[in-house]
This record gives sequence, C-alpha cells and structure tokens, in this order.
Amino acid sequence: MTGFVSSLRLGLCGLVIWASPAVAHFQEIIPSADVLPQGGQVTLGLIFTHPFERGPVMEMERPARVGVLKGGRQTDLSGQVVRSPVDGKGAWTLTHDLTEPGAAVFFVEPQPYWEQAEGKFILHYAKVVVDSFASGEGWDALVGLPVEIRPLTRPIGIWTGNVFSGVVLRESQPVPFAEVEVAFVNDGSVAAPNDAFTTQVIRADANGTFTYAIPRAGWWGFAALLEAERPRLSPDGNQVPVEEGALIWVKATDMG
Repeated sequence: MTGFVSSLRLGLCGLVIWASPAVAHFQEIIPSADVLPQGGQVTLGLIFTHPFERGPVMEMERPARVGVLKGGRQTDLSGQVVRSPVDGKGAWTLTHDLTEPGAAVFFVEPQPYWEQAEGKFILHYAKVVVDSFASGEGWDALVGLPVEIRPLTRPIGIWTGNVFSGVVLRESQPVPFAEVEVAFVNDGSVAAPNDAFTTQVIRADANGTFTYAIPRAGWWGFAALLEAERPRLSPDGNQVPVEEGALIWVKATDMG
C-alpha cells in the first residue's frame, strides 16, 4: 500500500486549496483509475499536500469519515482505510471492489488541520468519481457534504483540452462568486515560470457555476474555498476561522 501512495504522489500528484498560489493545500483522494471497463478493484490514495509542487506532505490524521455513494446508497468505508505514510507523514489508502455498473462517488471528510502559519483550521471535503464498467451513469450524484461541487461536465472520460464545469454548493445551495483554486498533480514534468502558475484561480458566476479548460493530461483538483460559519478553538485557546473546501478530482487523457 505504501508503495502505491508513494508512486501516486510522485506519478499523479496533488490536491486542493487556499492561501497564496505557492502554498495551496489540497486534500487528495486519487484512485488508481477513473474508469474500470470491466469493473473490479480500485485503490485510492488520501494525502494532504501541495500537488503541483509535489510536497511537502502534511500530517493527515485518520479521516473522520470515508465513504462511497453508489446507486443512491452511501456506504461507510472509514474502517477500511489503511495508514500508509508518505515522506514520514500520515497518509491513507483504501481498496474497494466495484462489481456492478455505475459511477461510484468516493469521498473523504478529514480531521480539521491546524495551519499555524495562517492562524486557521483547514477542512477540505474531497470527492472523486470512478465509473465501473464504463456505464456513464450516476456521475452527478451529490453526497450531501456541507460544501460540495456539483459537476456539470461528466468527471470521467475527459480528453485533454475539454472544459470542466461545476457548481459550488453550501448546504445544497449555490454559492455566488465563489473562488475556485485549480491544481495539477505534477509528475515532475512541468516547471512553473513563477509561483503564479502553480495554482490557477477562477471565480464562479452569480449562480455559483465555474468553467475551466484542462490544458494537460493528468489529475486535476478543483477546490472552492469558503469560510465556515462557526470558528473553532485553536490549540492555544483562541477562536479562529475554519477554511472549508469543496473539492473534486478529475482526470484528463490525451487523444491517441
């Protein structure tokens, strides 16, 4: 399992959110495949890191909740995650069998991460769709997370150059003009001219809808960053804000 997570991080990389582009945190939940033409087993890596920069990896405690939504039914998989450290930091893997056609929406609710440098907690609700038997069905089903992205573009079977669109939701309602950060899981083949290129930033419209043209094959994370309505107590006893992130991961594939 550890080997899978390490190769996933180095070969597929990254995940979502906040601050300046150079220090964007992303909660990854990246599967070994986005489509299983014959069904079967999929392994997912859960890492909290900076995808484009390929690190550093942040310590991720055992997730509060991990599950899958399939055929309108949620299954709690929290007890099946396995600790698989990366670079000495806490990271997790999950292996699950998909035996019936249809899209499976895997999701994770991590423990809040205390970011002392920014004086806030970070809590990213991340999800990814894996389509079993290439059914093309059920890909837009909502988990019902506190903050979530509803895909308008089917998040599997995406060619490089396609556009991806989604709607930012809080408590199932669109969030007007939400800021969305976009990160590429860098395999080391892309060098940014400067820090402005490490994280793309787009703004949703008045209906909470955003669109992004994917320029390169690989895994891409979309993270809508919102401040939670309620603060939390920091380790030193102060009331501090909580950054809630709605994340979705999609994979683009080159033609030919």
